[in-house]
Amino acid sequence: MEPERSPPGGDTLTDETLVRLCQAGDVTAFDRLILRYKERLYGVLYNMTSNHEDTNDLLMETFDKAFRSLSTFKGDASFYTWLYRIGVNRALNHLEKRKRRRGDLSLNEIDWELDERKEWADSPLRTDPERKAELHELQIKLNESLQKLSDEHRTVVVLSDIEGLPHAEIAAILGISEGTVKSRLHYGHKQLQKLLAGYRG
Repeated sequence: MEPERSPPGGDTLTDETLVRLCQAGDVTAFDRLILRYKERLYGVLYNMTSNHEDTNDLLMETFDKAFRSLSTFKGDASFYTWLYRIGVNRALNHLEKRKRRRGDLSLNEIDWELDERKEWADSPLRTDPERKAELHELQIKLNESLQKLSDEHRTVVVLSDIEGLPHAEIAAILGISEGTVKSRLHYGHKQLQKLLAGYRG
């Protein structure tokens, strides 16, 4: 079993305690879990789909599924890992359905509203129009290249490089071995290098 994560901010209750309270009928305990993880989970889902509308839908579906399934949560993995597994699986299913429905993802469907990202909004580089334009172009190229990876490879790259999760946790979330995580990450990096090889920005 994975160790419990330290609660963020001033919330002193662990995930484990909030889960037990919710399982005992305290719905407000689940609201606290939502507040604790919605921002990070949103980032994962957005980087997998590159579409804010899809991300919002998937986020609501993930928390709804988690709430309805909480009675089955046994604590074999951390709540965080369990929740991310639900979210990632829903995102992968969504991407697969979108491919079957529309064929390969069109770049015109990708949402590039970068100013909605807090880190970009808070950056002093926004005051430099030329630099802002360069970074915007680079972000578009990176996202475009990321979307060209297979769903499996993109998921591992997002969880590792963007979310900063360790290989063991990614393996637990995806239900694969650490060796498979490393292999997919290595291949994903090689593909991104090829896709970005001609870019000069």
